[in-house]
Parts: sequence; structure tokens; C-alpha cells
Amino acid sequence: MTVRVLIVDDSATMRAILLSRLSEQPDITVVDTASNAAEARELIKKHDPDVVTLDIEMPGMNGLAFLEKIMTLRPTPVIIVSGATQEGNDVTARALALGAVNCYSKYDMSGKLTLNDSGELGRLIHDAAQVRFHKPARVSPVVAEESRRVIRRDAKLIAIGSSTGGVEALQVLLREFPADCPPTVIVQHVNPRFAPAIARTLDKICPAPVQVAVNDMPLVAGNVYLAAEPDHHLLVRGSGTFYAKLRRGEPVSGHCPSVDVLFGSVAQTVGAEAVGILLTGMGRDGAQGLLAMAETGAHTIAQDESTCTVFGMPRAAIALGGARVVAPINRIARHALNRAA
Repeated sequence: MTVRVLIVDDSATMRAILLSRLSEQPDITVVDTASNAAEARELIKKHDPDVVTLDIEMPGMNGLAFLEKIMTLRPTPVIIVSGATQEGNDVTARALALGAVNCYSKYDMSGKLTLNDSGELGRLIHDAAQVRFHKPARVSPVVAEESRRVIRRDAKLIAIGSSTGGVEALQVLLREFPADCPPTVIVQHVNPRFAPAIARTLDKICPAPVQVAVNDMPLVAGNVYLAAEPDHHLLVRGSGTFYAKLRRGEPVSGHCPSVDVLFGSVAQTVGAEAVGILLTGMGRDGAQGLLAMAETGAHTIAQDESTCTVFGMPRAAIALGGARVVAPINRIARHALNRAA
């Protein structure tokens, strides 16, 4: 099936570069390009594209407001195309929280702007084209406060894995966490240059502080840690006191950092006193690791299909028998933090 794409970018040069990067993808067709929000709005109505690439930092427009309108009035998979600035990364993280399905850097890791990206944008577009939107699950402030009061804190550590649609899901989940939650570690599939900005975005809504994981950092109750180091897996090690370990390695289950690696380390180190949560995402990463956690007696939870942006990773875990509980995103916190739920 051919994926139909609309490119939205104020720079004629950048539009040409994106067109060049997609030109060798036989099953991707760029139906049109737009230089501003007004043009994009009309072209979305005209072409009904499968995927939109959106430069969120275009001058003269509020990219976040435009994205919010797309997601409200005509939900369409959107990939955010971002520059290399911290401000741009922060805006990209907020866009992911609003429902953009992925982010893409204009520049390679060395900061160069090249015509060839080894097919990365094409892969993101193919993944985005598989997204099917559902009505978002929300948690009211009253319900969130009730959840924090009634849940028990008997888990020693919580491990979370997520991918496509994960930042939006994490916002719903972490909003219900209490300030004294068990130490919580997260692998979210994302370009690592955006991970610190995602941590800052999640920190604004979570009662417990959210920060990037650093090697040998003690994992302390009342804190949430996000994997952010390029080409490094996040593991949990220690006895009594747990520590974050960053290990350089090849992709596992297609990803580095990998949810399977994180969950496998938690199964070995924490065992039955851990909670594993697998959220929305493409592929199978985390399914085998969640099963490993379940086999040690850990409490394991998968997000249900009705609230997933992509029901890939949770579906795979459920099929393996790795999920003890399957729940909508707005009920997972209670299951995670009250193991008798």
C-alpha cells in the first residue's frame, strides 16, 4: 500500500531535502507540500493524507496550536520535524504529549544536514501510517487525587516500556502517581536527543520528579527515571538499594534502549517485588521481558487495545501470557500501585 504524505515546512530548502530523502521510497508518495499552517489546513482537506510531517518551529505560526487542531478536528498521524535547539526539542516533546506519533531530527547526530538519512524518515512514516486513533482517555484531577490516596506502595520498583503514542500515554499514567511512588524506570522509544525534553515535559505533570537516568545513579522512591543515553540500554542492578546501569550495546528487539533489556534486568534483580507496565507501541519490544517478569511473580500490566495508539507491543505480551492484567491507560496506575487491585 502506498503511503500518502503531506510535508509542512516554511523552508523551501528543507522541503526539498525531505522530498529527496523520500524519493527512493517506492511506496511513499508526497502528495503536496505546504509552507505555513493556512496552506497545510487546505491541503489536508484536499488530499486527506495518511501522514503529515510538520515543522513545529515555523515562524509566524503556533505549531502546537495547529497540531492540536489537527488532532481534534481531523486526527491524522503527525511526525514532528525538529531542529537541533533545546527550545525546539522542548516544543517537540510537548507535541508528542499532544498526540504526535513520532519525532524526526532534520540533522544527523553530528549536527549535519544531509540529503540521505539511510531511510529513517521513511521508516517513521511507514510506522505512522499504521496508527489508528481512539478517543483519548483522560483522568480528572479529582480521580487522580483519589487514586494517590487509596493506592498502596508495596512494590519495590516499577518498570515501564512504551513506543508510538507513549508520551501521551505516559502523561495520563504518571499524572496519577503519588509523590512517594516506588522508584520508576522508563524506556520510551524515541530519538535520544529528544529524551531530556520529554523528561522535562513529564516532570511538569507528575507529582514525583522525572529525570533522565544516569549510570550508577541510585533509584530512589519518589522519583521517575527515563532512559536517554544514545546507544545504551538501561538496566536495574543492586540489592536492597537499586541502581541504574547504562550498558552500550546493539539493538535488542529492534531498539536501543530496549524495553526487553530493561524488563529482563528487573526480573533478575527485583523479581516478584516489581511491577512491569507495557504501553502502546509498534512491534514486540517488551513482550518477552514482561513474560520474564511475570514468571518471577512480578505484577505485570499491558495497556488495552481501546486506549492504545498502536496495539503492537501490548498485544504481543498478552499473546505470550506475560500480562496478568490488561487495562485502559486511565486505570493502570491503580493496578500498578495497588497490587491487590
